[in-house]
Amino acid sequence: MAGVTELTDALRRAGVGEVDVSTRRRAEYSSDASNYRVVPAAVAFPRHADEVAAALDVCRSLAVALTSRGGGTSIAGNAVGSGLVLDFSRHLNRVVSIDADARTAVVEPGAILDDITAAAAPHGLRFGPDPSTHARATIGGSLGNNACGSRALAYGRTADNVVALDVLAGDGSRVDAVPPAVDALVRERLALIRTEFGRFTRQVSGYSLEHLLPENGTDLAKFLVGTEGTLGVITEATVRLVAAPRATALAVLGFADMATAADAVPALLPHRAVALEGLDARLSDVVRARRGSVPELPRGGGWIFAETAGETPDAAIAAARKLIADSGCLDSAVVTGAAARALWRIREDGAGLGSRTPAGEPAWPGWEDAAVPPAVLGPYLRDFEALMRQHGVDGLAYGHFGDGCVHVRIDFPLTSRPRVLREFVVDAARLVGKYGGSMSGEHGDGRARGELLPYMYSPEAIETFAAVKHAFDPDDVLNPGVIVRPAPLDADLRVPAARPLINLGFAYPHDGGDLSAAVHRCVGVGKCRADSGGVMCPSYLATRDEKDSTRGRARVLQELANGSLVKGWRSDEVAESLDLCLSCKGCASDCPTGIDMATYKAEVLYQRYRRRPRPAAHYALGWLPRWARLASRAPKLANATLRRRSLAALAKRLGGIDRRRPLPEFAPQTFRQWFAGRPQSPGTPLVLWVDTFTDHFTPAVGQAAVVVLEAAGYSVRITDKAVCCGLTWISTGQLDGARRQLRRSLDALAPYDGIPIVGLEPSCTAVLRSDITELLPDDPRAVRVKAATKTLAEQLRATEGWTPPRLDGVHGVAQPHCHQHAVLGWDADAALLEDAGADISAVGGCCGLAGNFGVERGHYEVSVAVAETALLPAVRAASPGSIVLADGFSCRTQLEQLAHNQGQHLAQLLAQHLE
Repeated sequence: MAGVTELTDALRRAGVGEVDVSTRRRAEYSSDASNYRVVPAAVAFPRHADEVAAALDVCRSLAVALTSRGGGTSIAGNAVGSGLVLDFSRHLNRVVSIDADARTAVVEPGAILDDITAAAAPHGLRFGPDPSTHARATIGGSLGNNACGSRALAYGRTADNVVALDVLAGDGSRVDAVPPAVDALVRERLALIRTEFGRFTRQVSGYSLEHLLPENGTDLAKFLVGTEGTLGVITEATVRLVAAPRATALAVLGFADMATAADAVPALLPHRAVALEGLDARLSDVVRARRGSVPELPRGGGWIFAETAGETPDAAIAAARKLIADSGCLDSAVVTGAAARALWRIREDGAGLGSRTPAGEPAWPGWEDAAVPPAVLGPYLRDFEALMRQHGVDGLAYGHFGDGCVHVRIDFPLTSRPRVLREFVVDAARLVGKYGGSMSGEHGDGRARGELLPYMYSPEAIETFAAVKHAFDPDDVLNPGVIVRPAPLDADLRVPAARPLINLGFAYPHDGGDLSAAVHRCVGVGKCRADSGGVMCPSYLATRDEKDSTRGRARVLQELANGSLVKGWRSDEVAESLDLCLSCKGCASDCPTGIDMATYKAEVLYQRYRRRPRPAAHYALGWLPRWARLASRAPKLANATLRRRSLAALAKRLGGIDRRRPLPEFAPQTFRQWFAGRPQSPGTPLVLWVDTFTDHFTPAVGQAAVVVLEAAGYSVRITDKAVCCGLTWISTGQLDGARRQLRRSLDALAPYDGIPIVGLEPSCTAVLRSDITELLPDDPRAVRVKAATKTLAEQLRATEGWTPPRLDGVHGVAQPHCHQHAVLGWDADAALLEDAGADISAVGGCCGLAGNFGVERGHYEVSVAVAETALLPAVRAASPGSIVLADGFSCRTQLEQLAHNQGQHLAQLLAQHLE
């Protein structure tokens, strides 16, 4: 194979403009959503079909493998390769046209499935297949793997929804017809194809030769779907659209266990439901552990989610009740609207939520989506569960029961005994073959299952695959090692090659104290690449670069653990990867696998600069509480000094602060100074946590909180000495300093042990509810403070007899702080505002300032771009007289600087409306 320099030069001479061979980029693309690690030689981002053709010609001439990639959510290792990876998602992602009359769409391969549906929605249409990754998966990936999704029961597989494909074969020619060699092969082997292929809907493994049968119209486009980029490269597709149902309802059926639920499927199929999905009841334990609560579900150890459709909501509900009557279930419920969406969210997050067993052990793909005919699904599941017990492994099953397709993540001991993976999947393949099933039901074979195809196909069929591959791709350039001449299923596994990362600043109690185990939580489902209404991942939404996604950063840190590509804490690749991480903690709640990149970034900074000189911003912004206390001795002088343009510019330059960021002014009187002159009110004692931002910059927030809490019957106390949660030390990786700050604060809180603590600044409150026990795992005081700490809304909602002041007529938007969203939750705030009569809509996403991030030099443009993804458009769209509720000092600062809007804290809003 050609060297990297030769490949890069050839691609650029051929007109492929965006080629990246950096170590960091290659690390980001070394994995998809599978167990595999294959480092590419280069990654390219084609802008049009001519560049795709040019890249293919270069790969052919230099004997370099070419792998097509969309959203990178392939679970079987279909989208990784050692040569050139073409990422279609960045530029070739348009919905070119919609033909409402013909019910078709012309799309580029990098188009996101949800974008296709959104473009079709004004016509009452949608793209039918909806894999759980529909918010970030591309149509190219769906065509490559023959994706199906929950509603394939009604809408069919991707193969059933393709009209035409523009495809380049491996020899560079445009594929307009079935190659003569393949046509002859089909005519020669009609009996083989008619008996071994197309036996049931989810027979996806191998090449779907049944589409080339004369009685099936010799449909080349349908045949090419599911060939996983091994026969051609798609440059454009025409896909079928379907009419969206006017109304739907969700019937939730509870059964004794999953196998019993599967037994009911044949009786439910005649009801022609849109979806019949199975879910293991133990998955609710994982959801509860990750999210704190789960929607109410019927009794049972396994459920079927049955979505029914109708012309009206009543008709959809009636259809759901008829289906329930034929189910023989233990218990049931019919839900619609938000309740149904909440339940579907559990199903859609299954791949991520299932990456941890209820016992907290990591679970992996590897035997991910086998399928059997629905009539034998129940017996198959019982045998499959027995097989897991025999091998001493466990997993949470869920899947498309109406089609006989079962997804499961299994706790293979990849770190200690990786051979268990091979031993188990070989036996599982034999079991599926026994039931006449398919190794894959929708995700393709990839590197995980290609080796297993002989357990479901005859030697003649396997030889036929090789002949077809040769006809389309004679030089074996396209995605080699997949389907034909497959690589061993246990070659190139990522986790066994990783080393532990221990002796750390944080405790990582859920990952055995090992950062390597923590970053390997990321299995690549890619939810961080979707604008799903949460916070994660604000920098990716701003740049649309894999480098700035949670997944991209996790991949680089996984390579740090591997050590062969990315070498050491101080490597440039790690620094570049984490530079635009806002430390928003959005991934800690929004990522279904529980990644916490804010913690990992703090850890990396700690290890990188431990006992070494740091960037100026770490001293200027990381030590902000110190400078604020110093300035409080003469705030007028400090403000006057910093108002002088030359001195302010010098301070910014020396402190690593962007010149476009105004410096905040210090309050003429701190909150603590104001509070010292007040008499103590009677009532139930409560400690107000006086954070640096409230004390020195916005004491009015603290004053309003005192007024509200006293009106609620509390006697507000504060610590005798100034306290600090250490947040700015944490975000700059000065973890030893953060521990010292927290220990001093615990000392100051000692006299108030057992008394509720109310925090006003969400980021500081989140430290007391999360980071404190990670940084001080052996201090029992930290555990007690964590349990005692509440937000203002939480404390008020828990106050017996308290009712909020009436806020009728108050309307506007709220920007929940990212750390509140991730750690504390905004439910109590939302409920309080609703009870008070306010009409407040919460904005998703991050404000973009994110503490020190948006202040640091080099981050301004991304900070503004993040604000433009949700917050600023919402503020501009708000009606006259609207308020903007923002508890975070950073959020209010960003609003003031970019929107010239004075945001309010909840305490201020409540105080203004007290009688």
